[in-house]
Amino acid sequence: MSFLKKFQDNIREKDLFSLKDKLLLAVSGGVDSVVLCELCKQAGYNFIIAHCNFQLRGEESERDERFVKELGVKYAVEVWFQRFDTEKYADESKLATQEAARKLRYDWFKRLINARLNDTVGQESTNKPINYLLTAHHADDNVETLLMNFFRGTGLHGLTGIPEKTGYIRRPLLNFSKDELVAFAKENKLDWVEDSSNLSSKYTRNFLRNEIIPAISKVYPQVKENLLDDINRFKEIENLYKVTVENFVKKLCRKKGNEVHIPIKQLMGYNNRSLIYEIISEYGFSEKQVDEVIKLSASESGRYIQSPNNENNIIRHRHWFIISPVVSTISENIVIEKEDKKVHFAEGRLQVDETSNQQPATSNNIATVDATEIYFPLLLRRWKEGDYFYPLGMKKKKKLARFFIDQKLSRSEKAKVWVIESNQRIIWVVGQRIDERFKLTEKTKNLLRFELTPSE
Repeated sequence: MSFLKKFQDNIREKDLFSLKDKLLLAVSGGVDSVVLCELCKQAGYNFIIAHCNFQLRGEESERDERFVKELGVKYAVEVWFQRFDTEKYADESKLATQEAARKLRYDWFKRLINARLNDTVGQESTNKPINYLLTAHHADDNVETLLMNFFRGTGLHGLTGIPEKTGYIRRPLLNFSKDELVAFAKENKLDWVEDSSNLSSKYTRNFLRNEIIPAISKVYPQVKENLLDDINRFKEIENLYKVTVENFVKKLCRKKGNEVHIPIKQLMGYNNRSLIYEIISEYGFSEKQVDEVIKLSASESGRYIQSPNNENNIIRHRHWFIISPVVSTISENIVIEKEDKKVHFAEGRLQVDETSNQQPATSNNIATVDATEIYFPLLLRRWKEGDYFYPLGMKKKKKLARFFIDQKLSRSEKAKVWVIESNQRIIWVVGQRIDERFKLTEKTKNLLRFELTPSE
């Protein structure tokens, strides 16, 4: 079977793209991307070429750009090219050079994919949008990626290598080795350019490619084939793993509006770090924060941890973990730190201040309390059945539900009531009454003042 036929069969079997699609080929000028161009031409696919000049190799980078432009002439297709000041961007973004180049490349590709050719790019073209971006990643790249992930530490997904499909990206050469690509290029008398930096082991991927894999091959000659088989096994294992995790998530996670409530005892009873990670990772938390979640499970109510992207909190509230958006106006449980002076929530804005003014409050929307027994962080949340407090002037506790009946609150009014609590003790039923335990006395020295500005 010819290499072209294998290429076409693989695309059809994996349903990567079709002859009716318009394709954008990422072309560096190396043998891999040149072969991708030739295969797409021979197979009759409709494509254009995109080339990035990262300006990292002086004249060699200019040579690559000229070569790719010539490829466009050869195949009678458009060539888009973009120059990047990669070193400057890497310095400003505090990224490694290779990471910066990757981000620049894929950000540009994304802009091209999302644009109609003649509208955004300013070059003449048909009005047909691009359907897919094709990259020339091959089997050897997949092996290197597996090893990189393994050595730097990864979860199961990192052992499944490079996916053939990622959103609009397609990688039709992943099933083929570098040797097969070079053989096809020579058979078809194709020219390509060599990237001199590939000979250097300065970068991790090159180090694995040039030194580690050849050394291992002396002991295990079939190392590449074996690792590719492992990738396929890990993919199958991951499919089973996902089904199992999904069942656990359905059992443990309870959606309540924009929040997720998880019973702590039940989750921790599984004694499984992977399960914790799979649950929290969906909300922007990292694998390193699994230890923080475990520690949080043994802490007092009101403690929390925040995701690295600052979008979500995991709050310990009594017997529950509550994953709650940091954007407070849509959150049902809001953490108030000592430095927080203004807090926005569904019913308005809360002003929090330390004060020395012991004058009594003149409005139900203002509460001044003794801060001696108040510990941050505080929790601002909606009231719920079972909540109780000691209403100001009373020595016995009363359930909020009963208190609302006494206050003759309507159902709609009750639905809008929030409370502020510290260490599981309600300080203030917001807009209603403070707790007797936090009232001002002659001995009060530290005061905390809350003022509610209701939403209009």
